[in-house]
Parts: sequence; C-alpha cells; structure tokens
Amino acid sequence: MRLIVLGAGKMGRAIAADLVRAKGAGAVEVVDADPGRARALGESLGVRHAAIDLRDHEAVSRLLEGATAAVSAADYSLNEALTRIAIETRTHLCDLGGNIHVVGRQLAMSPRAEAAGVTVVPDCGLAPGLACLLAWRGVELVEDARRVRIRVGGLPAHPKPPLDYSLVFSVRGLTNEYLEPSEVLRDGEVLRLESLTEVERLSFPAPYGELEAFLTSGGASTLVRTLAGRVRDLDYKTIRYPGHAHIVKAMIDLGFLSEAPVEVGGRPIVPRQVTEALFERALDHGDDDVVLVRVTVEGASSRVAYQIIDRKDPATGHSAMMRTTGYPASIIALFLADGRITRRGVVTGELSVPVDAMIEELGKRGVRIEMTREPI
Repeated sequence: MRLIVLGAGKMGRAIAADLVRAKGAGAVEVVDADPGRARALGESLGVRHAAIDLRDHEAVSRLLEGATAAVSAADYSLNEALTRIAIETRTHLCDLGGNIHVVGRQLAMSPRAEAAGVTVVPDCGLAPGLACLLAWRGVELVEDARRVRIRVGGLPAHPKPPLDYSLVFSVRGLTNEYLEPSEVLRDGEVLRLESLTEVERLSFPAPYGELEAFLTSGGASTLVRTLAGRVRDLDYKTIRYPGHAHIVKAMIDLGFLSEAPVEVGGRPIVPRQVTEALFERALDHGDDDVVLVRVTVEGASSRVAYQIIDRKDPATGHSAMMRTTGYPASIIALFLADGRITRRGVVTGELSVPVDAMIEELGKRGVRIEMTREPI
C-alpha cells in the first residue's frame, strides 16, 4: 500500500499522522511546494517526503504512478487538475474540497474516472464533508424526512474581541465562505441566498453558552442537490460567537473584501488582499480551539440529531479543526485503499462513504459523535 498526502499544512499534518498510525510510516509519503514544510513533516513522522509544485502536471503524475490512494490537503483551486491526474494514473483520490464550482467540474469527469476504475471523492473534510455525511445518515433514519439543519463552527476556546475568532484554516477559504452565496432548499426549491444573513441564536453546553449561526457558502456542497426531491428544506449555517456576523457583514458592505482595486497613494490596492493579510496577522490566537457541530433531521413524527464537541488533543498537538477535518479525509483515503468504498467515478461522499463505519473510526480517534432520536 502506498498513500500520498498532497500538502503539508495543518490539515496535511493531521492526515499524514493518522495514516501513519493506521498503516505505518512505510506506507505514507508527503509532498508540498515548500521544501522546508515537506521536510519538517516528513522527518517528524519518519516518512518519505518531497518538494513538488502541485501545479506541475508531469511531476505530480510521476508521484502518483503506482500509488494506492492520495489525499489532497492543498488549496481547492488545484483539485480539478489533481482529479485529472488521478484518473490518468489510476490512483484513487479524495480531497478537502471547499468550492462547489470546482466540485462541479470534478463531477463532470466521472465517466472517465469510472472507465479507468478510479474513485475520486471530493469534499472530505468537516463541512463540506463529515457534517454532510451525518445529515445524509439522518435522512436515511428518519421516515418521511422533511427538514435538515446543519450547524458547524470552529471557534477559539478563548475568544478575543472584536471578532472573537481565530483562523483555524486558510484565510481565503474563510473569506470565500462569507462572500459567495449559500445554496439551500426551501419548500423543495434550490435557492441561492446571501451569506451572513438569517442570523439565529443557538446554545451549546457550558462553557460555550449562547452562540449565533448564519448562512455561509459551501458547507452543504452537493448535499443540497442530492437531497432535492427527497426533503423539503435544507440549510447550512456557520456557528460563531455572538456579533461576528454583524461586524463582517459591515466590512463587506464597506468594500473591505472587494476584489476591485482601489487607488491609494497612486498605487492600485486590492482591498480583499489587504484584509486577508490583516486577518492572518490579527486572528492568529494559537490553535486551542473547539469544533461544534449540530446536525438535525426532522420528519413527520421523529427527529434525529447528531452533535460533536471536540477540543485540541494535547497528546498529538492536533487542534479540533485538524482532527475533525483531517481525520475524516484520512479515513476516506483508507476506505478507498482497502476497498470499503466500491463505487467508481467521481462520486460524492454521501453516495459512497459508509457513514456508520466513519462514525466508528472517528470514535477510535477520540472524536465522539452523539446521536439522539426522539418523537416529535
């Protein structure tokens, strides 16, 4: 077995460490465009490592030749090309996804992947990813399922004003969630609504207490269209400490995340680039975080709910976001490698991943998913 991790950032570190735990260092290779980052991760885990520009088609093709499966923990913009290479080299692939437009182009390659005997599973992180799998399983369990609500947030354990937020994944991924529209099901119709709207209150056990959730893009990914015609309502909302949405929405309305250049001192400046740079500097509060997930599926007479409250693991040093994003991806890579995912082509997680087995595997890693079922 030969497993390749593409990208040696925070999520790549968690994925590689989990694969080593499962299959041993000899089965895992890590690559990154940054030689220092690739070397640091490779040496820390005792695995093979290399510096490869993932935009280099020939270099990536040589890397994937003969591999059993690969996991992309790289920027989502690379996943379309990586899917093409995986099909050419007959290598199973999964990725962390995060952009519905890229996923759409990946899905268009499904006939070629199926003909090559290859499986590619996009969107294998937390949301999109694990949260969508739980929603899908809930719909399977609830007779006459009508309404699906997915609420997910990665939050600092010790919030600091004014945003009460700490970057737990890429800043471009964060701003994309806020800028692009949210796709939902309302009364059976697929709609695209403005993100950072429909703010609602919700509460979790102490010390988290009352929080807010609001529409953002991408978290439900393909699930909206997969479940169209099967459920009436579905939406995805991001969880934050109260007041976050109001501040960020004001910033967007004022143009702080605009891509249109603004002339400052005779030079064109892109506001979004400046804001993202400031976010990276100001929102680095360490990785002592918490991930909160609540997925609820309601039917005519019953309700199923899944809940996750996960914290940083001091033993591994993996943050909650690394655990709940990286581990599902590594588990899916293992499912691809050992044959537990049998469907070929470019396939969505909800239609290919055995959810109960996923829940069991996450439990072995200390990520506990509570499920309740009750009449309405």
